[in-house]
Amino acid sequence: MKKTKFLLFIVLSLSIFFIYSCSKDEKQIKIVKQINQTEELISTYVEAKNALEIGDYYLASKKFLEAEILFPQSQWAPKSLIMASYSYYLQDYYNESIRSLKRYLENYPNDKNLVYARYLLALNYFELIEGEKRDIAAIFLAKEQFQLIVKNFPNTEYALDSRYKINLLNDLLAAKEIYLGRYYIKKQKWIPALNRFKEVIDNYETTIYVEEAIHRMVEINYKLGLVDESKKYSSLLVYNYQSSQWYKETFKIFNKNYSIPIKQNQKNKKGLIKQFKNFFNQNE
Repeated sequence: MKKTKFLLFIVLSLSIFFIYSCSKDEKQIKIVKQINQTEELISTYVEAKNALEIGDYYLASKKFLEAEILFPQSQWAPKSLIMASYSYYLQDYYNESIRSLKRYLENYPNDKNLVYARYLLALNYFELIEGEKRDIAAIFLAKEQFQLIVKNFPNTEYALDSRYKINLLNDLLAAKEIYLGRYYIKKQKWIPALNRFKEVIDNYETTIYVEEAIHRMVEINYKLGLVDESKKYSSLLVYNYQSSQWYKETFKIFNKNYSIPIKQNQKNKKGLIKQFKNFFNQNE
């Protein structure tokens, strides 16, 4: 009986020692593996960064993506994905950059570089804009992203540039409405034309196209016999844009023989210029 107990003790002791040894080895293997993975990640990221610096954007995008995909849980992963998107952007691969940035926003919504990713996404849409006569989806998408930056990160340098670009986009959107409005005028489709010009007045009043939009409202309403409505818009133009060419054109609608008189100070200015010319001629 005693021998049996002693043998059992030895077996249990050996088992515990074996389990402990295996557990210790596994921990060491894990530590070594983590060190190797970290070194591989840093090496891949540095290789991507070096490629970016020498202008090899294709290799940079490939290596940055590799770093993010191989080690998605590391702190380097979100930055690697942003840098891959930036590398795509530098190659004019805007759609690829957009796809990568959307994945970034989905996988890393709380990352510290979120504002930069949003800004880069907006820039990609901005680069896809082809003009006011074509599809305007990219304009709206870019504007939406710039507005998000202004709203959520108002005190950043990205917000400053976003406000500037929003104004440019509003000019493009207003130009699109003006273009369509002129088209409807040629086709004598007065109501659709009025709707386009009213859109400019209501939503893009700070753009350079608002003066023409108001003039067109005066012009079309007058053609339709809606004189009171026409006068309402003409008063808006007179009140805000007296010095514009469109104000002069609007005035001619109600007075066909209208001509802009030369102001007295303009006459005086011409006289002074003539005197200065005479003065310089005398000293030659």
